[in-house]
Amino acid sequence: MNDSTTVRVRVQDDGSVVQVLEDGSVIPAIDDSNWERVDAMTEEELDANALSDPDNPPLTKEELAEMQLSFEPRDVRGRLKMTQEEFARNFGIPLGTLRDWEQNRSRPSDPARLLLRVIGMHPEVVIETLRVLPLDCPTMPAIPHREPEPPALDL
Repeated sequence: MNDSTTVRVRVQDDGSVVQVLEDGSVIPAIDDSNWERVDAMTEEELDANALSDPDNPPLTKEELAEMQLSFEPRDVRGRLKMTQEEFARNFGIPLGTLRDWEQNRSRPSDPARLLLRVIGMHPEVVIETLRVLPLDCPTMPAIPHREPEPPALDL
């Protein structure tokens, strides 16, 4: 990429796209894309075009491995393709709390952040667990306490 071929654009508050000129002024962006041609392309052709773009090479396996998932509430919910209402209901989070987290009015506590990580990694496990042990369960099943056995001594 070089400055002679770079076009800077910005999305305005009203959703329109404008080109930002060197002096900072803006003009309506011109879209000269041939969308009919793009729509007619096969997945293989789209992939080949993407791979041939020198300005945007695909990530290597090493680069992909270094990337980390976000466990911010909105990102976790977005990956699960759930509405706020569905996410709150499925995971026992008050809807107002979820909205506050997503709108940065408050931050999840450390235990809530841990729950979001588990939901983000294994949502099906959390859903199944809450199905078997609902949050409104008046008494949790007792877990028997066992004293640890003393280590064996080699004599």
